[in-house]
Amino acid sequence: MREVDIDAVPLDRLAGLLEPARAARLARYVDRAREILEGRTIWNVNATAQGGGVAEMLQALLAYTRGAGVSTRWLVLAGDPAFFAITKRLHNVLHGMAGDGGPLGLQEQVVYHEVLERNAATLAPMVRPGDIVLLHDPQTAGLTRVLTERGAHVVWRCHIGRDTPTELTEVGWAFLRPHIEHAAAFIFSRRAYAPDWVPTDRLWVIPPSLDPFTAKNVDLTPADVDAALHEAALKNTTPDHGSLAFTRRDGSTGTVRGHRRLMVDGPPMPRGARFVLQVSRWDRLKDMAGVLTGVAGHLSDLPRDVHLLLAGPDVAGVSDDPEGAEVLQECRGLWATLPARARRRVHLACLPMDDVDENAHLVNALQRRAAVVVQKSLVEGFGLTVTEPMWKAKPVLASAVGGIQDQIVHGESGLLLQDPQDLDAFATMLVDLLTDEEYARLLGTGARSRVRDLFLGDRHLTQYVDLFERLVAAGPGQEQLTTGSAAP
Repeated sequence: MREVDIDAVPLDRLAGLLEPARAARLARYVDRAREILEGRTIWNVNATAQGGGVAEMLQALLAYTRGAGVSTRWLVLAGDPAFFAITKRLHNVLHGMAGDGGPLGLQEQVVYHEVLERNAATLAPMVRPGDIVLLHDPQTAGLTRVLTERGAHVVWRCHIGRDTPTELTEVGWAFLRPHIEHAAAFIFSRRAYAPDWVPTDRLWVIPPSLDPFTAKNVDLTPADVDAALHEAALKNTTPDHGSLAFTRRDGSTGTVRGHRRLMVDGPPMPRGARFVLQVSRWDRLKDMAGVLTGVAGHLSDLPRDVHLLLAGPDVAGVSDDPEGAEVLQECRGLWATLPARARRRVHLACLPMDDVDENAHLVNALQRRAAVVVQKSLVEGFGLTVTEPMWKAKPVLASAVGGIQDQIVHGESGLLLQDPQDLDAFATMLVDLLTDEEYARLLGTGARSRVRDLFLGDRHLTQYVDLFERLVAAGPGQEQLTTGSAAP
């Protein structure tokens, strides 16, 4: 188990984006938080410090928490390949997908328990009675009991789920329930994700949020975008007068390195090409292969200058996702079977993970240069990869699954694909966005407004303060809490 450094960021920066009444409300909540949490530490525990939406969200929220003067710490689990294979299996079945099809029985419980017992031996002595611990996702669930016994207020936060239960989801919940059922509170991104055995008086619905000032979301000039994509050899652009500099999480300045191998198969996208972009993990639930097949099979319907870019992380840099390398290889195999003319318009990229701030800057540049951003997930917990381009006023086409449905109002702030498997409908929607620039612009404008209204960090932080106040008022060992605020 290792600790992640958190640099304090003043909340005034976020408040500057808000209308006066909303900024004043945030200031009142900050005062409440300092009073409620004086002498306590807020702990967050998850599986990775990089390579996923949870880690990115924690980086921003915890920096603001530190900036508000609240003691906050972030620890990352130590696990082995067998443990992460089991937790990836749990991730899949909670989405109602078979994944690798492996078991979740007694032997898997033993492996899971042993790894978390070792982590608990490190963490438990650090946690004091009255502290608040947020455990994120299935990887951490097994820490609940020992930390509760230490007198901490333990909250289990689940960022994944499925609206309608299946036999597979029941298998996953049966595995996890003994570990988490005595948590002081449960947080889900959508109410429908909570299994029916979670007490309603301990259930809180708190969707994720976006920070506009991270390297992934901060404003970039067109010249800086072109410079970054040219230097990383992702797209042939005109880099004149653009800066390669970006601001890291700790406030220092980074510089985009000269990459030549980020495109997995084939050259950079050509100068003048418009491109459709999906950025996500190499995860079967994100259906990168389906996007490739859908676009490649309808290239003749799309404008001739349109290309497709599938961008995911360098799989060697994501330790908690053993499936990534397999999915990437499957996509490469599909690409290799395409006719040569199609291969020239379809691109796969693996973005560097050895520098998470540079990775975020490159994603920012790609999203800002894309003509359309898609997220054709088969299932989705929430999907910050949808929120991010929405904030950048991009037209987004995404599957009508999970938390994506809470973000996009069809025809107002993006387009929703009702059946993620319907590749003809997918292509038709793409054509509409790529041939009607005014329609695409209006959807992008609506998207940015929706993120500003519902999915910035002030809403997220104030919901946490409400939860923490109820936990502290209940006292150690008390589990009767008022239900949290409903999702937007």
